[in-house]
Amino acid sequence: MKKLIVIVGVLVVLVLMGLVLVAIAGGSYNHLVKLSQGVDSQWAQVQNVYQRRADLIPNLVSTVSGAANFEKSTLTEITTARASVGQVKIDPNSAPTDPAKLAAFEQAQSQMSSALSRLMVVVERYPDLKATENFRDLQAQLEGTENRISVERRDFNTAVQNYNTAIKSFPAVFYAGAFGFSPKPYFAATAGAETPPQVQFDFNKPAPAKP
Repeated sequence: MKKLIVIVGVLVVLVLMGLVLVAIAGGSYNHLVKLSQGVDSQWAQVQNVYQRRADLIPNLVSTVSGAANFEKSTLTEITTARASVGQVKIDPNSAPTDPAKLAAFEQAQSQMSSALSRLMVVVERYPDLKATENFRDLQAQLEGTENRISVERRDFNTAVQNYNTAIKSFPAVFYAGAFGFSPKPYFAATAGAETPPQVQFDFNKPAPAKP
């Protein structure tokens, strides 16, 4: 009888331990789902601010092109950069898991940023254009959008860091991969981004050779 009681007691303990482990695993799984959804939500925010910038480009080009003798090559560069961004196919609602796809997206957006920076520098040569209300409004919107892009990229990287840390932590590290929770890539500075682009003011001469 005592042996039976011991066996039952052991079984009860094992069942309770199993239930505890299931509860821990279930809570951990749900936590991973929440973090993954958080990354996707933040990715959508990143896409929104980049799309906002892309939507401003046509009006900006239209406004600037109205200035007499404005450098057409600068406008062509802006238009080309915007088209390149549109050619990068990436899911707007789900954060990429392929680092190469995110790198291609980031490179296209970086080219857009560089083209806009050069445009704004060239505009300095056109005080009449800078004085127009329409241009000042577009410039303010672009500046605000660029600030939002910086914030959303930072928040995206924070969300990715929390998610990647969770899938590599106990107990998720033992089952995360089996349930499709794979690491997600971060936004990273593009190689050479720390070097300001050269701006050539004399468009009749070739650009100086890079050292």
